[in-house]
Amino acid sequence: MIILGIDPGYDRLGIAIIDKQPKLKEKLIYSTCLTSNKKDNFPDRLKTLGLDFKKILDSYSIDLVNIESVFIANNKKTAMKIGEVRGMLIFLCASNNIPVIEMTPLEIKMAITGFGNASKDQIMKMAKMLISIPPEVKLDDEFDAIVIALAGLSKNIHLLRS
Repeated sequence: MIILGIDPGYDRLGIAIIDKQPKLKEKLIYSTCLTSNKKDNFPDRLKTLGLDFKKILDSYSIDLVNIESVFIANNKKTAMKIGEVRGMLIFLCASNNIPVIEMTPLEIKMAITGFGNASKDQIMKMAKMLISIPPEVKLDDEFDAIVIALAGLSKNIHLLRS
């Protein structure tokens, strides 16, 4: 099973693809942060992110996408723009017939650590026990996408047994 995890954003969009085969440990296939030019208007930023994301969808045989749900942010304008990015990404996945699930930050923390109020350090420590993360992964958004992919696997582990 190939799962793509998405940490949505428009400055940095975290992407991670993991593979889980029955009786084998999870393997990180690909991870990155897609970026858009801060000087561009928002529609052009969406276009840049969408085209880059579509290339990823076209390059991998993805079975499932897990995207983090929008949480209530202090900055409503930012939250709305992230919602627009999420909508575009979900549309692209649906257009490619890839099932999409959404998990809240609390659900993601629960899936990884068993504790919904886990700290960033606790999540990082547990994630590194679950999957080998290369030292090149430095940005939080990329790391978060790896965690989101792992959480999606945890939520859908029954698919591996069928």
